[in-house]
Amino acid sequence: MADEGMRLEVTTPERIFYEGTAAMVELTTTEGEIGVYPKHIPMTMIVAPGVLTITEPDGTKKKAALMNGFLEITPDAMSILAEVAEWPEEIDQERVKKAKERARKRLEAKETEIDVMRAELALKRALVREKMIQK
Repeated sequence: MADEGMRLEVTTPERIFYEGTAAMVELTTTEGEIGVYPKHIPMTMIVAPGVLTITEPDGTKKKAALMNGFLEITPDAMSILAEVAEWPEEIDQERVKKAKERARKRLEAKETEIDVMRAELALKRALVREKMIQK
């Protein structure tokens, strides 16, 4: 593939979310935030909830909320398999508010039957979505 980009495909269980050419891709993994350019060394990583930023060869930047999944990088392509990927206009603001409140209440309750890791993940997802709709 030409130096100006790499093939990028973002797939969720419901759809092919994005398919095109990217000059750079930024996202959050369990190891931290990363940026990937064409000709990157091959690797696989685990995707964590965060903002996906796709920079297209013409400089256009597209941002989306990206939730847990897997990432495969080859020198000329990148494939992301995610539980959820949403463009800002697809995010329901009222649903985000309710999910955030529900997760915070669960964490503040400190009850023994609460799955803390699940509540923390729900809060993180709500915060990522909230960040996307505030821009």
